[in-house]
Amino acid sequence: MKYTTLGTTEVKVSKICLGTMTWGRQNTLEEGHEQMNYALDQGVNFWDTAELYPVPAQAETYADTERIIGKWFAKNKKRDQVVLASKIAGPAEFTKHIRTTGFSPKSIEEAVDASLKRLQTDYIDLYQLHWPERSTNYFGKLGYEHDQNEQWECNFLQILESLNEQVKAGKIRHIGLSNETAWGAMKYLELHREYPELPRMQSVQNPYSLLNRSYEVGLAEVSIREQMGLLAYSPLGFGVLSGKYLGGHQPEKARVTLFPNFNRYSNEQAVLATQKYADLANAHGLTPTQLSLAFVNTRPFVTANIIGATTMDQLKENIESINVDITPELYEGIQAIHKQHPIPSP
Repeated sequence: MKYTTLGTTEVKVSKICLGTMTWGRQNTLEEGHEQMNYALDQGVNFWDTAELYPVPAQAETYADTERIIGKWFAKNKKRDQVVLASKIAGPAEFTKHIRTTGFSPKSIEEAVDASLKRLQTDYIDLYQLHWPERSTNYFGKLGYEHDQNEQWECNFLQILESLNEQVKAGKIRHIGLSNETAWGAMKYLELHREYPELPRMQSVQNPYSLLNRSYEVGLAEVSIREQMGLLAYSPLGFGVLSGKYLGGHQPEKARVTLFPNFNRYSNEQAVLATQKYADLANAHGLTPTQLSLAFVNTRPFVTANIIGATTMDQLKENIESINVDITPELYEGIQAIHKQHPIPSP
């Protein structure tokens, strides 16, 4: 395994991060525990979850993923071997079963306390805002369109103050962003500079893959210059980049098969690009999964690549991608396809 440093902290995290959002819906408790055992044995010390998980979100399974992780900690007593990240859900139609009060001080305190209880731990290493409260371009939106009727008022300082209370209480150690824009990331950094006693956002968890390289447009520079690295999620685009859906295939129990509305990476341009990346991988003796994950692993602005799997074979291949190199020739091939299909799926 290879390791990086989380932001400006001294926390060492594995370049491969274990994603967990299928546990409790597509994966059972036993399967989740098997994944955790294997990942830790392979040196994967960075795990990411959220109160929202499993996904798709629903009241019946709310926070079951955190409960699965908590039972593993209670059973194995290895909490100190894991850098654990979780998130507070933002306001949305699909989170009304969680809360409707966004990132208010009370909401943050209640969310942290509830996650700690479910995770059966005294602290969370990285606590993230799952998505902004304001209306902006996230979850499949490439361009920003301003909402003139938006009621949101900037409350970034209040959020940092609330998170600081949780840091001072020892409940969380570091904080980060998710589904955030360059503007939002820089606003939080500016506030930390103005109020250095408040915690600093150390990471941004956004989608990034061969099918969605929008992070490179503005946030990649922020990540490098400000030491606020990317925690890349959906590096296989809901599994699309594995090539398993090519030719119109719908594998049983696969994510897009089970949840057809998860079609962000299934449009015509994405399919064409996926086929070309698959052909490129095969020409270089790689699987499409190896090519896709290795590309993310080797980007200089990426702190960690959040992989997700529903089977052990998938998990093993995903973790082993850390040993795959992107040669100059292979990179040229990737760039040629990227020029033809710049961002087929935001």
